Amino acid sequence: MHKTIVVVGASRGIGKSIVDLFARDTLNRIVALSRNVDEMNRHFSKYENVNCFKLDLNGADVRSKSTAIFSNLDSIDILINNAGKLVNKPFLELTHDDINSSYKVNITSVMETTQAALSKMTKGHIVNISSMGGFQGSVKFSGLSAYSTSKAALCSFTELFSEEYKDSEIAMNCLCLGAAQTEMLEEAFPGYEAPVSAEKMAEYIVDFALSANQWIKGKIIPVSLSTP
Repeated sequence: MHKTIVVVGASRGIGKSIVDLFARDTLNRIVALSRNVDEMNRHFSKYENVNCFKLDLNGADVRSKSTAIFSNLDSIDILINNAGKLVNKPFLELTHDDINSSYKVNITSVMETTQAALSKMTKGHIVNISSMGGFQGSVKFSGLSAYSTSKAALCSFTELFSEEYKDSEIAMNCLCLGAAQTEMLEEAFPGYEAPVSAEKMAEYIVDFALSANQWIKGKIIPVSLSTP
């Protein structure tokens, strides 16, 4: 069945693999968003059903820029908010910009992108990609105060959105990912080898995005084989 899928944060790691998996079904139409549009074009030029657009979640006017990108779509069936910004610094060394940009990318711009997408959604599934670092009660790690607290805010947004839209056919859920072998993991834990590849984690996310909204709404789900 034909679906229009928006993937935010699609230039590398799990986001890139998500686009690759969705694009295998030629009936799907995928809109790939990232600040690094050249990298996306390099990866996805082989797919006729993928369109790449520049969207800097740390920039200004994210809602209006997202609205402009979505204006040519008839509808959006799936939105995956996958982008993330990681700052790994001791708490007292965090600058105002470190904290501000972490929240801008990891929660504020996710909310603004979602606002833009709703004009094209009467039903469907929004999947927010958080982290085990933002999952209440999980083990926490020094240096990740800005990242983990902003990812925790994404969990809270999922619950609040779902309450507001509980009578609609739009489902939002949040996946708190454990360690997957990505560039971001290497930045946070240099030398650590994750038990799951980016590609395997992407397989789970794609399956979840396609079907889980039939059974669950507003849920915060840990997806982890290990700590970190």
